[in-house]
Amino acid sequence: MAAKLLTVLLVGALFGAAVAQNCGVCLRPMLHGSSVSDIVTQAFFDGIINQAASSCAGKNFYTRAAFLSALNSYSGFGNDGSTDANKREIAAFFAHVTHETGHFCYIEEINGASHNYCDSSNTQYPCVSGQNYYGRGPLQLTWNYNYGAAGNSIGFNGLSNPGIVATDVVTSFKTALWFWMNNVHSVLSQGFGATIQAINGAVECNGGNTAAVNARVQYYKDYCSQLGVSPGDNLTC
Repeated sequence: MAAKLLTVLLVGALFGAAVAQNCGVCLRPMLHGSSVSDIVTQAFFDGIINQAASSCAGKNFYTRAAFLSALNSYSGFGNDGSTDANKREIAAFFAHVTHETGHFCYIEEINGASHNYCDSSNTQYPCVSGQNYYGRGPLQLTWNYNYGAAGNSIGFNGLSNPGIVATDVVTSFKTALWFWMNNVHSVLSQGFGATIQAINGAVECNGGNTAAVNARVQYYKDYCSQLGVSPGDNLTC
């Protein structure tokens, strides 16, 4: 009997492994009862993007499907804490995205080409002549060192072809999730204010731009309310 049971278990394990390797676009595991796609519904996404004017470039660029496709590369996003913690992370991410893009209106920073985002002291990711590293995508990826590192991680040449972040929507969302997982995810337990500090603290925190901080916080509270979770403490910076 024990031998038969062992055989069944082994066959089941092998079958499961085969399915996992050949399932095409697999669903991400639900560690705490709800996947990100259950929380970021089409209605939730539309509630953001539908506030953008029809003339906005981002209106016909950003999609929930592209976000979910990009998400397959970042299994820890909204998926490695309690249900409430996961919802807060999702609310925080979309609060910042809403603020950075104007409800998914903008793909690129306004007048971005007029700014110099080349840190010539960074020799690991040297700027390429003729390229500009201004804000692009859901979290407005900026600076040569971010484009270079994101490109290496995701699989595109961020230094020679930064413009792909504004033309390939899945890559665009991947850059936002890459930045989030590398710079923001680890401070979530400190409250929403810490996420502002991680994204744009040098400009906005400690009285730098109180209006921007308040706008981010309000979006976060709104999305927490929609997702049925309390926003927690330490909301400002």
